[in-house]
Amino acid sequence: MEIILKEDVPNLGSKDDIVKVRPGYGRNYLIPQGLAVLATKSALKVNAENKKQRAHKEEKLRLEASAIAEKLEGKKLTIGAKASSTGKIFGSVNNIQIAEALEKDGFTIDRKSILIKDAVKELGSYTATVKLHRDVKVSIDFEVIAE
Repeated sequence: MEIILKEDVPNLGSKDDIVKVRPGYGRNYLIPQGLAVLATKSALKVNAENKKQRAHKEEKLRLEASAIAEKLEGKKLTIGAKASSTGKIFGSVNNIQIAEALEKDGFTIDRKSILIKDAVKELGSYTATVKLHRDVKVSIDFEVIAE
């Protein structure tokens, strides 16, 4: 069954993509959740028009994300955390603390777009990936120090 995605769906596609899915998945999950619509002739025409209108906006957003990525590229953040004498952190450092550190440097980035590969539970240097746009990702180095 062919459907048109109304939102980005992980491991399936992004908004306005036309994808083939199994009928049960489309009929019982994607369509009732409002994530997709059936790919009828009229829906395909509307989708084509939406893509044309959004192409210009999408390019502008991508260029803005690229500009922010260039500014973030060499950035090294320092995050303070309470730690024991052995270097273990009480709790952990997560994307919220990184978003706050970026906010102090003048970058407003949604915490959901910051990905840390492993849990940060010790003092040291780490890397986080920031997804600014579908096509633009940047790695940020950060160091966790004792407060």
